[in-house]
Amino acid sequence: MSAAQVLFILVSTVTLFSAVMVVSVRRMMHAALWLIVSLLGVAVLFVLLQAGFFAMVQVLIYIGAISILIIFAVMLTRQVMSEKIPQLNRGWVAGLVAAGGLMIILAFVFRDFPGSLATTMGDPSAGDVVTLGKALADPNGFAIPFELASILLVAALIGTIYIAMERKGGEQ
Repeated sequence: MSAAQVLFILVSTVTLFSAVMVVSVRRMMHAALWLIVSLLGVAVLFVLLQAGFFAMVQVLIYIGAISILIIFAVMLTRQVMSEKIPQLNRGWVAGLVAAGGLMIILAFVFRDFPGSLATTMGDPSAGDVVTLGKALADPNGFAIPFELASILLVAALIGTIYIAMERKGGEQ
């Protein structure tokens, strides 16, 4: 085994462990910190794949911006996360089944999607940034999933603001 392979195995193990810890720890602040470790591991994997642009985007946008946004959301909703309020939703099993079903459906739908990563990023004549730019702007590429991700982030921000608001006189 070469040093790069050993480093890949080590980094991927740490990344997978921290990703599991994100969803298994009970405290939100700890989950946010494990998320930062997981995203940092993905950035290191991009460096190992010699995709420097993607590694920098991973560090700047995901670790620098999204993780800080999550930490601020946790700090804003600290009263909601008290020990007196139950933290588990009664419908978590239904949510898990729905999310798993949606993941399976999306895997079948996007398996042969013309803008998938396998077909879009496979052109060795174009650079990483050029290919990514074309894929993000092309309606047959990643334009729709990219816009859906931005809508999801806006919805999460609105939900955070709603949760952080003080409730006056009972339910709103």
